[in-house]
Amino acid sequence: MVTLSSIGELTAAKNAVEELKNKYPRLYEELLELVYLTKALHFKYEYMGSLLMDKNPGEYAPHFAHDCVLRLYEGEIKKLKNDADFPALKQTFARFEHTGYAKICLLVQGIPPESLVGTSYFLLR
Repeated sequence: MVTLSSIGELTAAKNAVEELKNKYPRLYEELLELVYLTKALHFKYEYMGSLLMDKNPGEYAPHFAHDCVLRLYEGEIKKLKNDADFPALKQTFARFEHTGYAKICLLVQGIPPESLVGTSYFLLR
């Protein structure tokens, strides 16, 4: 999905990510590991976000991955969702859903909000 985001939206999302990192460091580390796993497997961040938010991933589901890889990945998603502090993460993702799960994941990785303003399709693949 190509999303358009203002610097204000992205800065607010970055601040929410930082707050999550400060209040729930273990949860944040688990999220960061999942984001890097998503990137390493060449899955779309929108797929990860959809699974975390209990939404149908639809077009974002990877059709090229073997079932055993998908089971492993979904197991990691489930571990994160079973964390006692997961509601805080889900609230953050829901609050900035219009920004796009991909941009949230890039902010989690430390990409500055300024580089995500406007369309950033090339970063989201």
